[in-house]
Amino acid sequence: MSTQVIVLNGGSSSGKTGIARCLKAVLPQPWISLGVDDLVDALPPGLLDSGSGIAFGDHGEVEVGAGFRELEAAWMTGIAAMARAGARIILDDVFLSGAASQARVRSQLDGLEVLWVGVHCAPEIAAGRELARGDRTGGMAELQAISVHEGVVYDLEVDTGAAESLACARTIATHLR
Repeated sequence: MSTQVIVLNGGSSSGKTGIARCLKAVLPQPWISLGVDDLVDALPPGLLDSGSGIAFGDHGEVEVGAGFRELEAAWMTGIAAMARAGARIILDDVFLSGAASQARVRSQLDGLEVLWVGVHCAPEIAAGRELARGDRTGGMAELQAISVHEGVVYDLEVDTGAAESLACARTIATHLR
């Protein structure tokens, strides 16, 4: 069986979205990229900055509640269904709970051929990118740079502080089955 899903896990501003764009350009078959930012953008206003949804603290903290988890589970069920129907998926995610987050995603993708990729970036580099972007809560990138990888098991790890997105994408492409 060939790879059906590529999961890119890394903190905010680590370079996951850039890698996903480059993967779509270098891979021979069509791939769809979906990310946790797409889910957050699609949430109803009542779940933004709320205890039951997703809330962003003044120093970059991210808290998720039961309402977010419920919609996230449905979102992942849909992503898995698309992969089972033949779509190749690049999932751009932030495992806020490290290994526990990977376990949730893994259970949804059970039976699919998944390539797990850790996208690393030094906290200070991620913080600089976050500042340049201007669309993130300050401190988020630095807080997540290390914590999202705690206990997560990868097939491959890349470092966007040491290599450009295109080089990382090419490395990932060589690991597809």
